Amino acid sequence: MTLPPVTRFAPSPTGFLHLGHVVSALHARASAGQGGRFLVRIEDIDTARCTSAFTAALGEDLQWLGLWSQEPVRQQSRHLAEYTHVLTELRNRELLYPCFCTRAEIAAASTSYAPDGSIVYPGTCFRDGRSISGRVPVWRLNMQRALNELQEVPSWYEVGQGRISGRADEFGDVVLARRDTGVSYHLCVTHDDAQQGVTCVTRGRDLYDATSIHRVLQCLMKWPEPHYRHHALIKDEGGRKLSKRNGVEGIRTLRAAGWTAEQVLAHPLVLRALAES
Repeated sequence: MTLPPVTRFAPSPTGFLHLGHVVSALHARASAGQGGRFLVRIEDIDTARCTSAFTAALGEDLQWLGLWSQEPVRQQSRHLAEYTHVLTELRNRELLYPCFCTRAEIAAASTSYAPDGSIVYPGTCFRDGRSISGRVPVWRLNMQRALNELQEVPSWYEVGQGRISGRADEFGDVVLARRDTGVSYHLCVTHDDAQQGVTCVTRGRDLYDATSIHRVLQCLMKWPEPHYRHHALIKDEGGRKLSKRNGVEGIRTLRAAGWTAEQVLAHPLVLRALAES
């Protein structure tokens, strides 16, 4: 028996909702279908940039658009103890190690790049076992040890493409606990997808490569494997990816200009992005 799909839209409240968010939410809701469940999750672990005002504004705009969650909204900042528990388990399995390097030191020492364009950490702290007084460490996943435990580089299922070969071995030792928040996006998003029973992760193409990392965490923690659907990113008339700084495409700006919810959902940039996916 095939269970109804469960999808989610998971914005970070670091600014106001824009048309790029609308595209992501529409993709997620469409992937849930008539009998599935569409969830909204607030990813607010970045306490320096996420605010309660932006969180409230996201909720108000999403409800106005008719894109609100069918179930209670999960807010990551309220579940830090759960993420800490996962980190403790990974430490106890000797899959994490502390890293005291600064970004400048890593950039100077590294000569390779991961599939997503990020700098690959050269393993300095693990190799040298160093500890620097006065510096708070990040905690990194020992990727080679993790892959040795799994005895494979996990692949994933991309809707419309089939199985995709993972490239986690090319990312090096990624950060699972940041200095400022004590957790990381990779850790929280995979944990929450498992906890909420998400069966299809619908998100922008810019996170396609990160799926390799997420599959490693899912396998290590024996969390269910969802399907993935990475959609095209919405771009402005100049071909640039929309960001929260693009006020003209902000939902609040459009509402103030007299746009209706129906008109926003049918905005030319939204329709073009949906057609390209």
